[in-house]
Amino acid sequence: MTPAATMPLSGIKVLDLGRLFAAPWAGQLLGDLGAEVIKVERAGGGDEIRMYGPPFLTGEDGAPLGESAYSLCANRNKRSITVNLASEEGRDIVRRLAEQSDILIENFKVGDLARHGLDYETLSKTAPNLIYCSVTGFGQTGPRAKLPATDAIFQAMSGMMTVTGEPEGDPQRVGFVVVDLLTGVYAATAVLAALRHREVNGSRGQHIDLGLFDVAMAAMSHRATEYLLSGVSPVRRGSGSAGNVPARTFACREGQLCVQAGGDVPYGRLCEALGRPDLASDPRFASRAARVANEAALNAILEEIFGSESAQHWYDILAANNVYCGPLYDVAEAFADKQAVHRGLRVDVAHPK
Repeated sequence: MTPAATMPLSGIKVLDLGRLFAAPWAGQLLGDLGAEVIKVERAGGGDEIRMYGPPFLTGEDGAPLGESAYSLCANRNKRSITVNLASEEGRDIVRRLAEQSDILIENFKVGDLARHGLDYETLSKTAPNLIYCSVTGFGQTGPRAKLPATDAIFQAMSGMMTVTGEPEGDPQRVGFVVVDLLTGVYAATAVLAALRHREVNGSRGQHIDLGLFDVAMAAMSHRATEYLLSGVSPVRRGSGSAGNVPARTFACREGQLCVQAGGDVPYGRLCEALGRPDLASDPRFASRAARVANEAALNAILEEIFGSESAQHWYDILAANNVYCGPLYDVAEAFADKQAVHRGLRVDVAHPK
């Protein structure tokens, strides 16, 4: 572990008023980089995400300790206090902490902290260098600014669900809180930019206005650009990829294998590895455009080939021929993979309880 004093954000103080996931994730990233993070939770029960379960952390006797997987994965490297913002004493505690902090992150509803005199305009009068990051569902302005919403709502409203899932099935949400996670990363990035701006220009702090809906729309990236170029909304393709064939998951005799070989060079390597060089010269499949036009025919041939042996068999052969591929894992299998083990992607740490 890197000593705290040598971490990039050593000496930076963060006041984390975040709840649930997106804002706490941003605070956690800053803590991972060495910042001192104090998380303020509501008196009486703490951040409600503590109870998002099961599963929960359990003690030696098997009894739940009041911390969910959600809470544990978004709040490491923090110290926590509980504060009653409805009381003047509680508000004064937050004000004094803000005056001692470089960064404040919050995700209260628009206007809630202003009622308590804890908004950026008020705090900046006594803490002019404070970088104040507000994370809300729809941002600080606009017709939906005061509406509540969750990660799944933003996946629905951004078009993300309509491009996720099998073509013949219903729209699906991504299997984790992807918009929350990305918003946390965007928030941390914006905060770091504001820190740099303050340092280089000798300027005051800034108010960062970040909406999860904005982030969800940005995350649509090339799928959104497909629409902007064509005027046609993109559709679900399952494990496939638009304009990229073959590029999907194939069922094998045992297990499944994800193959990405849409380009001409990767496709040629795939055909050689499978012992089917004829598929590379076949006019129906000889170019990317031809493969896209004849996707069903090519996939039918490849499904039969991959179905004849196990996923491990084909993975060994394709990987040896530098074909982009990977086995379809569940989470347990992912952690057990030799690359995950080598890179130390699982870290066991002691918990105070």
